[in-house]
Amino acid sequence: MAAAPPGPDPARMAARIAGHARDLGFDAVGFAPARLDDATRTRLAMFVENGFAGSMGWMAQRMEQRGDPRMLWPEVRSVIALGLNYAPEGDALATTRVPDAGNISVYARNRDYHDVVKGMLKHLAQFVVNEGRRQGMDDAQVKVFVDTAPVMEKPLARNAGLGWQGKHTSLVSRRHGSWLFLGEVYTTLDLPQSAPSGGGCGSCTRCLVACPTDAFPAPGVMDARRCISYLTIENRDPIPEALRPAMGNRIYGCDDCLAVCPWNRFAAATNHMKLAARDDLRAPALRDLAALDDAGFRARFSGSPIKRIGRGRFVRNVAVAIGNSAQPALRPSVAALCGDADPVVADAARWATLRLPR
Repeated sequence: MAAAPPGPDPARMAARIAGHARDLGFDAVGFAPARLDDATRTRLAMFVENGFAGSMGWMAQRMEQRGDPRMLWPEVRSVIALGLNYAPEGDALATTRVPDAGNISVYARNRDYHDVVKGMLKHLAQFVVNEGRRQGMDDAQVKVFVDTAPVMEKPLARNAGLGWQGKHTSLVSRRHGSWLFLGEVYTTLDLPQSAPSGGGCGSCTRCLVACPTDAFPAPGVMDARRCISYLTIENRDPIPEALRPAMGNRIYGCDDCLAVCPWNRFAAATNHMKLAARDDLRAPALRDLAALDDAGFRARFSGSPIKRIGRGRFVRNVAVAIGNSAQPALRPSVAALCGDADPVVADAARWATLRLPR
């Protein structure tokens, strides 16, 4: 009598998924139950209730789904958490010391990571479905997410053993430091949870001290209204004048709290060509960026996450950087923007002209 075929083996399934994820180019993979603890939900609620989300109203609008994966998709059983290393070559903060150049956050110096990671996730999701069927799990279903849905990526990645949340609130990995893009595959499969990553911040507070605008009222707590990444990207309004001098030449995002993490010494520069810095975005001249009209902006940043914020917000940021540059040669660049059709740009330009030495 022939032996019955083996039944589904969740551990074998997880190992197959992890191996294929690495074949696709993911640098970290782990598995966690599709649930979050009460402490995580409480921190989310306090972040919103304290006003730390600023103008990001979407944080409150879908808070229940954010705090519980099953509220977003009732059938989900497990989360496959993925990480993609985007660590830079050399000093991530080198350009912050070049006054006539704009500093762009490391993650935005090439292709839009949403597109890069989502494409990889879709390939992995198809593998999960096919492998599930091969192992007799014919009802395997999947959904993929990359930072554009109500998903608490960092706590889920922590639960899946990819690392821990540092005092700067971002994920820290023993192998990749603070330089991981995160993505998730939600699945109806019941997969075994990965072991904790180990590691921690200990008594280190470098990330908190490094923040130019004091955006951390306490370890593990961020006030986005003071965060340069929020101010230059999410914020559509004039940047508060009291915070402008501390921004330096950071024109899109900020890496200071990430870059100073001691765990970064274990991180190798990314080998993903679409994430390696473009030469023209390493230290772009502020003069050139201030002269961009809408068509020029869209052409220069085609395929880049920077394109998402539009010319107005970007040139506003450039004007603030010029105001902080102490470079009188840049005065004509902002003088030309004082009458800009975008009132937020014009406001920043007028402020900058008053800051520059004559």
